[in-house]
Amino acid sequence: MTYYAACCQTDQPNPRDRDQMNDNTTRIIEQLEQAVIGYRPFHDVKLVVFPEFAHAAPIYQSAEELSEKLAVEFPNRHTDRLADAARKHGVWIQSGSFLEVDPRWTDALFNSTVLISPEGEIVSRYRKVNPWIPWEVHTSPHDIEGYDEDLFPVTETEIGKLGVATCYDWLFPETCRELTLGGAEVLIRISAYMDPWGASEPMDWWTVINRCRAIENLAAVVACNQGASASHYPPFSWPGASMIIDPDGRILAQAPTGPGQATVVAPVSLDNIRQQRRRRSGHAMPAHLRSSAYPLQRQEIFPPQIFPPQIFPPQSSHRSPSIESLEQSIEEAKKRIGW
Repeated sequence: MTYYAACCQTDQPNPRDRDQMNDNTTRIIEQLEQAVIGYRPFHDVKLVVFPEFAHAAPIYQSAEELSEKLAVEFPNRHTDRLADAARKHGVWIQSGSFLEVDPRWTDALFNSTVLISPEGEIVSRYRKVNPWIPWEVHTSPHDIEGYDEDLFPVTETEIGKLGVATCYDWLFPETCRELTLGGAEVLIRISAYMDPWGASEPMDWWTVINRCRAIENLAAVVACNQGASASHYPPFSWPGASMIIDPDGRILAQAPTGPGQATVVAPVSLDNIRQQRRRRSGHAMPAHLRSSAYPLQRQEIFPPQIFPPQIFPPQSSHRSPSIESLEQSIEEAKKRIGW
């Protein structure tokens, strides 16, 4: 089976409150429809992916203010509108990121994305495990005592086994390897990867990492990056260059480097992924993994960031980390590894 995936790279103003998110959702759905309808004479687009921060970005420095002004629960009016679009066009949608609160985890603020089926159902939710510290003060679900949901869910669908992780998560090879060992055939990256590390020489971390994760895991990669200009999401500019990659690391389609809205469409061949995984005895890295050879990776390096409530000021019930506490934890972790 071969189908087409679309990365819908956005460039739109950064909402400062929940009401302003409505306009962004409208633009997102317009872009989705342009991709699906515009390519219909040529391809069946079955998977549509949006970038991190497409709905809201962590523009305030405290979890309390982010929760008060921008956070939502799932489902919400924005995911309802995405669900309507999924049903209308018969597509799978990997949403852009939301700042999420959940009554099950009342002290936490998550950076989350949902996978919506062509029937309009939310079938999977991913919460960013590795926030971009120290600036992102979201909660990592890994750090919550008693957290009982899958950190790296893989969803079996008619368009393959899909796994998603967000932006900085991909700088940890373990993230995509965990998804692959969980069965993922298509690795989805929703991202807001900024300059100067983004998509241009001499660094171009964006391309290097995306291609490496495809090769390491014999998986297709659908990587949608934020394309907002610095005026929309200060202080950074976002280099776009959204791309779709095959399991050998070949870039099948790529948006131009630099800010701006763009749509990238390319094929995803499940037959190729599955045939290569069955056929190969060489360069089949997940099957060659000697996991017990790496005991140092099983020790705790960066400590959990959910703290006992008594260390927080009495006026604050929120237990997400602060920039100051994250910087302190980073210094402690560096000492653990001898840096």
